[in-house]
Amino acid sequence: MNLFAASSGRFDPGFWAVNRVALLTLAAGLLALYVPTVVDFLHGPWRGDRNSHGPIVLALSAWYFYFQTRRLAGQGERFAPRPAPVAGWSLVLLGLAAYVLGRSQSLALLEMGSLLPVLLGFALILLGPAIARHYWFAFFLLLFAVPLPASIVDVITQPMKIAASWGAEHLMFWLGYPVARAGVILQIGPYQLMVADACAGLNSLFTLEALGLLYMNVVRHESVFRNITLAILIVPISYCSNVIRILILALLTYHLGDDVGQGFMHEFSGMALFLTALMLIVAMDGLLRALSLRLARARRSEAA
Repeated sequence: MNLFAASSGRFDPGFWAVNRVALLTLAAGLLALYVPTVVDFLHGPWRGDRNSHGPIVLALSAWYFYFQTRRLAGQGERFAPRPAPVAGWSLVLLGLAAYVLGRSQSLALLEMGSLLPVLLGFALILLGPAIARHYWFAFFLLLFAVPLPASIVDVITQPMKIAASWGAEHLMFWLGYPVARAGVILQIGPYQLMVADACAGLNSLFTLEALGLLYMNVVRHESVFRNITLAILIVPISYCSNVIRILILALLTYHLGDDVGQGFMHEFSGMALFLTALMLIVAMDGLLRALSLRLARARRSEAA
């Protein structure tokens, strides 16, 4: 089965008429397998602070599959589908085996991770490598939706929590507040706050990195320098956003009490974190655009 007509870059209407039943059966099978998994993850691994970015990333990946399909269907270039059934079915069987093992043994890494080889395998069977590679970013995004083992998360988040605590401590000291720090515990006035995993930055780092990479793939900047620099800058942007979140919660607790700082405002600070980060990403993209234009004008001047 080929999703694209051999003579053009547009979807073949005849393909959908002839193979609609097969495609609907395939879609129904995937939904029957993974909808229960998504529901269980929403009430399990994705519910905690560590992996709360999972459903966001999964939704972004699904949207990019749709977006890229519309983009490819509207292009005028010729597509020559060359299905790779051996590689495709090998990946599908590997993914289904991982799914069965993960589902039966409650191994979140295998259960959700199996979605990647299953989808990639069907893409190779239906489309072939030449067309499937256009969806590489959607497959890449799926990696962010897979919950990491707690042992790995603990190793990563501990230095991130210490770094975020250090940044918040120095900011509050610079602002004149009575603050002290012991590891990831901040003492501000009579209140003692512990920087939890949610404030460590790993969750926001994954989500912001996915959003930033999605932004770059949709906008499709021609400047390689601009793309690479923006992708790298998402890491310090995530760090700065988490420091600001800790600062806001600490100041709310200091001025309004523990009930306010750890109540609704604690959840609202997560929204403030992403708004701050997105504004920083847009601002940095604008600065990089201005720098790229200046460098391009300088090259043209030298060439002239």
